[in-house]
This record gives sequence, structure tokens and C-alpha cells, in this order.
Amino acid sequence: MEVELVAALTGLAGLAIGLATGLAVRVSERAQRVQAPAPPQHALPPGVASVLSVLRSSAVVVDGEDRVLRSSSAARAFGMVSGDRLVVDELVAMARLVRRDGEIRETEIQVGPSRGRRADGRWFQVRVAPLGSHGLVLVLAEDLTDMRRVEAIRRDFVANVSHELKTPVGALSLLAETVEGAADDPEAVRRFSGRMQNEAVRLTNLVQDLMTLSRIQGDEPLPELHPVALDELIVEAIDRSQTKASAKDIEITAGGQHGLKVRADDELLVNAIRNLIDNAVAYSPENTRVVVATRRCEDQHVEITVTDQGIGIPESELERIFERFYRVDPARSRQTGGTGLGLAIVKHVTTKHGGEVTVWSKEGSGSTFTIRLPLLDPVRPPVPAAVRENRDNGREAKP
Repeated sequence: MEVELVAALTGLAGLAIGLATGLAVRVSERAQRVQAPAPPQHALPPGVASVLSVLRSSAVVVDGEDRVLRSSSAARAFGMVSGDRLVVDELVAMARLVRRDGEIRETEIQVGPSRGRRADGRWFQVRVAPLGSHGLVLVLAEDLTDMRRVEAIRRDFVANVSHELKTPVGALSLLAETVEGAADDPEAVRRFSGRMQNEAVRLTNLVQDLMTLSRIQGDEPLPELHPVALDELIVEAIDRSQTKASAKDIEITAGGQHGLKVRADDELLVNAIRNLIDNAVAYSPENTRVVVATRRCEDQHVEITVTDQGIGIPESELERIFERFYRVDPARSRQTGGTGLGLAIVKHVTTKHGGEVTVWSKEGSGSTFTIRLPLLDPVRPPVPAAVRENRDNGREAKP
């Protein structure tokens, strides 16, 4: 009996131990599952974020699944990144190739709404390289837009200068041969000699305008600025344009406020005003009027306006008329003998003096060009008597 009781108790004890062991194993497995760490997320290597923050180039770091881990504000502003994705297909393809073979790649891309046109979007020099392990890739993009624009302007400028110089030089050569062949005809010699003089003047004006433009288009400030009276500058500019105006019976008048002064290089500013007057005369019909006026603005600036009764400028051309060698009507410009640099000189001279130049024009109704400059030693408005009395009383009350 006792043996059977001991056996039963022993079996129950073994069963309890087995149940406890199984329960402990199950609890341990569940705890291990709960505490098991999640798969490690890719992160930037130490110090990389600090380096990227000081780079001048637009920077983007993508992980093994092409997700953007970090991007500069410039990269987002230029439209390379949206959310956590690269949105430029060329960059995505380069990142995948670099991730696959580990080789650094470089290229130039255009980011913009219309990649078929050079004028749209922005150009970038792109360098894509692996960054550490875990499939991270670094994309660096340097903005080349301004450099490309300068190169294009330089190429166009050289081409335009060559063309403009070739025209009078070729004409002089041809006229010289003609004069030589007409040596026995004094009337022909006089006629062709006059044309040679006109071409020589045109060539001289072009060279002079090029020298003026090269002087003022750089970033260096003008060295000699001193107080000048606008009345004197306008009289001088009108005098220099009077011959061309008289040939077309065009009257040039001056008006507006007198006694205004600015700080300027008087020769450059006279040149700018003269260019506007010459332009107005060239594109105005005979027996019309050109008006040069000055007025003081309330914000301590002065405006010089040149208004004509000419043919006007199409609205679509207004944004380009200050470009070098740009002509609304090239055939008419050749007839007037202009160099195509006058308005460009006006723009640069005005900018050098801390001002701006604007234009209003309507086809068939004429044009108005306005040079706006800071006023020198602006006269303060008179203080009202009541304010002046209170101010004086306040001074007397002080010990």
C-alpha cells in the first residue's frame, strides 16, 4: 500500500515537473521573440552629416532601396528630391550602377520643366560615389547654370563683335577699291570718299562703345564719383545729339525740375543720356519732338526720362532691348548706323551708379526710357511750425 502511494506521488511529481519545464520553455521562447531586435536600419556613418552640411554642392544620400536618408535644401529647391525619393531618373539610374559595381561616376544633367530647350531648367555637374557599406550612395551636384550662361554670352559677344567689325571694314575695303578705280572721275571720288568717312565714323563709334562697355560691365566700382548737376549733364547730352536731330528736323527740349544733383562719373552719365537721345532720334520720324525731363521722387531718388514720338517697341521685345547687339529691326538699325551697344551701355552705367533703367513703349505711340538714380544730399521737407515749436520747448526744458 505504501509502495503504491509512493509510486503515485512520484508520478504526480514528475508530471508537475514536466508541466513546469514545458511552461518555462514556452515562456522563454515568447520572451525571446518579444525582445528580438528589429533589423538594423541604415544610418549615415559618424561625421558624414557634418561634412555634408558645409559642402557648397547640393548633396543627397540614398540607401540600398533608393530612399533619401539626407538631402540639402538646395537639392530640394532645385527639384532633385521630393519626399524621400530622388525624382530625377538619371540620378536614380546612376545611384543603382554605383551601388552595384562601386565605381564613381560623373556626368552633366539638366533639371527643369523642359529638357529639350537650353533656356529652361538648370544644368548640374553630378558626381555619384559609394558611401561606406550597406549600399549607401552619395550624390553631389554642382550648379553650372550661371557658368554656362556666361560662356554662351561670351561666345555670342565674340561672334557679334566679329560680325559688326566685319561690316564697316569690308565696306571701307570695297569703297577704297572703288575710289581707286574712279580716280579720273572727281565727282565719284567725292561721293565714295563721303561714304568712306561714314563707315570710318561707324567703326570708330563701335570701338569706342566696346571700350566703354568693357570698362563698366565688370564688378569693380567706379573710381571717380563726385557731385554733378543734372542740368549741366542734360545740356551736354543734348548738344552732342543735336546734329543728328537737326538732320531730321527733330526738336529736343529739356524740362522738369532744376537744381537736382547726383553722385556720378559725369562722362559716363552724359554718355548714357546721349545714347537714349540718339536712340529716340534714330527711331522717330521727321518733324517730331524728343523731351528730356528730370523729376525728384519722394523716396529720395531722381528720374531722368527721355520721351519720343517714334515707332515704338513691340511688347514682346521689351525684355531684350538692353542686351548687347540686340536689335528689334536689324535692317533699320543698319540704316541708322547704330552699333547695337547703346542701350546695353545705358543699363550698365545706370547699374554702376546704384540705379536702374526702365522703358515704357507702345507701337505707333513712341517710347519713354527712365533712368532712376539716388539723389545727392536730398533736401529734407520743411518741419511744420507746431512740431518745430514743441521741439524747441523740449530743448528749453532740459537742465
